[in-house]
Amino acid sequence: MKYLSTRGGMPPARFTEILLGGLAPDGGLVVPEHYPRIDAATLASWRKLSYPALAFEILRLYADDLPEADLRALIDRTYTAQTFGSADITPLHTLEPGLHLLRLSNGPTLAFKDVAMQLLGQLFEYVLAKQGRELNILGATSGDTGSAAEYAMRGRRGIRVFMLSPHGRMSPFQTAQMFSLDDPNIFNIAVDGVFDDCQDMVKAVSNDLAFKQRYAIGTVNSINWARVVAQVVYYFKGFFAATEGDSQPVSFAVPSGNFGNVLAGHIARMMGLPISRLVVATNENDVLDEFFRTGRYRPRGAAETHQTSSPSMDISKASNFERFVYDLVGADAARVAAMWRGLDQRGEFDVAGTPEFARLREFGFVSGCSRHADRLATIREVRARYGVTIDTHTADGYHVAQPWREPGVPMVCLETAQAAKFADAIREAIGEEAPRPPGFEDLESRPQRFHRMAADVEALERYIAERCAD
Repeated sequence: MKYLSTRGGMPPARFTEILLGGLAPDGGLVVPEHYPRIDAATLASWRKLSYPALAFEILRLYADDLPEADLRALIDRTYTAQTFGSADITPLHTLEPGLHLLRLSNGPTLAFKDVAMQLLGQLFEYVLAKQGRELNILGATSGDTGSAAEYAMRGRRGIRVFMLSPHGRMSPFQTAQMFSLDDPNIFNIAVDGVFDDCQDMVKAVSNDLAFKQRYAIGTVNSINWARVVAQVVYYFKGFFAATEGDSQPVSFAVPSGNFGNVLAGHIARMMGLPISRLVVATNENDVLDEFFRTGRYRPRGAAETHQTSSPSMDISKASNFERFVYDLVGADAARVAAMWRGLDQRGEFDVAGTPEFARLREFGFVSGCSRHADRLATIREVRARYGVTIDTHTADGYHVAQPWREPGVPMVCLETAQAAKFADAIREAIGEEAPRPPGFEDLESRPQRFHRMAADVEALERYIAERCAD
């Protein structure tokens, strides 16, 4: 398998060559030269596989320059009942016939990001050891990516993590998860701004090729290809759990911010998984919903980015969206490059009235948005009807999914985080505390360690250089 850039300016590369990086050298994102197609017989043979065995079958198609025995060992060390609470890893919970929750939030930080990030920690350490290298991971988080990355990379040989987050804009639980870590290879940076400011800083450093090379900068943000492909696995697992026959279609509702999670569903569909609908659920930051309804992609600035009760989706520039647009325009890299130049110049692009806009439904995408009152009402409804307390992001997905349900097609709502991470909203919705897993009782009272910084790329580069000199 070879990898290319969405903008056409990168020579073909193998999986281990793109694993540690973020943006391609031309500013695009790396994509596989093709999606492997899974025939009916292969799909049927995968139905009874354990999660690690299924992950191996899928990942070896994309990481074929890794020795299979080594890849299998890395996967087996990652997906254990000890780390994820059960051998199912991502268990399906049926709310009623045809309506399910796919529980992705049983990892160390209680969020879906753990599913891919725990594997990434294993892969990074393995490849760095083979190459005799060190890596400085630079990332941005709106809540869950940061803690998932830090818990996956803490204490690993040859790795430092520099994680940016918007100061004062995560939940107290999310903040404490990150800032209470005292591992010497973890550096938390609280940026005066919104998530998109953090993401822009990461991209600016990644585009500073001299600095990137000198300080061995890599990324674990959702633009990292290995994270995306690791998430493809649970779409297959969710399909098998929700269906009885291999030709029965299924739909997935996905809370969406950076577009990485639902992109993995798109890839699974392109591989041949019979997905009817991919429901993109946004909150008040509804850039993606606007695109799928109208064809207009118009990222917002910091002043127009709302702080909401589903903060991990408080994103107005969906960094993975470019990969989908590349598929939408038929892998025309020159056109993607032109679209993103126009985006930089005009702040938007519009495909309304084009053949590509007509193809959106062919790809299975539909969308909707949810507001604060909607998610509170949804949390109350799901608790009253099914006895289950869901978090605010999952509530967005559940709410948006309802009008898109089809007779005979199971709707699987991705549970992307546990309710305990968003205690204030849960208390407001149901008048009581969210259930908290053992080990997290005193989290917010633990000492916190972080560095506060303006949204200043030069200051960030100085901070990294000083820590790498220590």
